[in-house]
Amino acid sequence: MSQPNHLQPGLRLETLDGLRLLAALSVALFHFGFCGLAIGFTQMSLPAGESVLKYGYLGVPLFFVISGFVIAYSAEGRTPLQFAIARFARIYPTFLLCMTLTFLVVLALGAPFLQASAAQWAANLVIKPELLGYQAMDGSYWSIFYEVIFYGWVLLLMALGAFRRDRYPLIVLVWLLVSVLDRAFLSSKILRYLLLTDQSAFFCAGLLLYAAFRDGHARRNLALLTLTTAVAIYQALELTQWYRANYHAAYDDFAVAASCVAIVAIVAAAIRFPRLPLPSGVTLAIGGLTYPFYLLHQHIGYVAFNRLGDALSPAALVAAVTLVLLVLSCLIWRFVERPAQSWTKSTLTGLAAAGALLPANGARPRAGIAN
Repeated sequence: MSQPNHLQPGLRLETLDGLRLLAALSVALFHFGFCGLAIGFTQMSLPAGESVLKYGYLGVPLFFVISGFVIAYSAEGRTPLQFAIARFARIYPTFLLCMTLTFLVVLALGAPFLQASAAQWAANLVIKPELLGYQAMDGSYWSIFYEVIFYGWVLLLMALGAFRRDRYPLIVLVWLLVSVLDRAFLSSKILRYLLLTDQSAFFCAGLLLYAAFRDGHARRNLALLTLTTAVAIYQALELTQWYRANYHAAYDDFAVAASCVAIVAIVAAAIRFPRLPLPSGVTLAIGGLTYPFYLLHQHIGYVAFNRLGDALSPAALVAAVTLVLLVLSCLIWRFVERPAQSWTKSTLTGLAAAGALLPANGARPRAGIAN
């Protein structure tokens, strides 16, 4: 068994920031170089790289493994209300800003490939606008909805006193069992959305990696992680069938399975070796810009391609649009997201304290890996 880790104040696992950016760029290149043409939102594609770029959607499971780890840490030592405030402040203000920016760009410049309306904007305020009969303002929002559902279950388990590291094995086993039963026999849309039965193993892998990080690599944790990775492969292969049918593209099952193993392994390695050979300010910015970039990239990128398609070669245009969006995302993180997150958290904490729902000093400071 390895030795457990004791988290120090201000600890930041910088390699997780790098992996976040890698995952976001992977998804962006999937959208820009392959998916946009396949779904008819743009004529842009990178046929020379299609054999690799078509697998870029696997950046989302990488996000989910990281999320499982980070949320386990974020919840530890907090009350349920403190956790809820921290997650809302982290997710929603930036979502609202980026969704609104996407709405304005699509409304002004998106036709004929993309359209937007005020009613669609209003429906997107709930993150899952399909529940109200409208399309998402950006195709990437489905994964944000999955994150929110995961947060909701964590919050419920915290309220019940059940979200503890010693309970993670039971939580993981029950979640995986329900997921496999659903995907193999029921294919219930309700269970899929309520219990994330098509992606649950990736969140579970993150929980188990956090337990191993804190308590050491006990045989039980390693055995459960092996089982979880197997279920992750099963879920990913099922999703690959959907991609084959909807994008009329050939996917290699072995490549998908190997990618799932690599996703879990690379997050485990990142936790084991937490530092990047970069200045701390750079790694902080890398971690910070990833979320707004993920929210902004897809439909705004399509609009840019449709308007500027003849200005540059496809590869140069994808590179230029990606760079501009990265810079814009960094500016949003630096000058909007950080102040908005701080204000939202302090305001909600103050309101909760005034209602005697929190101690007067509010939520305790958190180390960097909870971002």
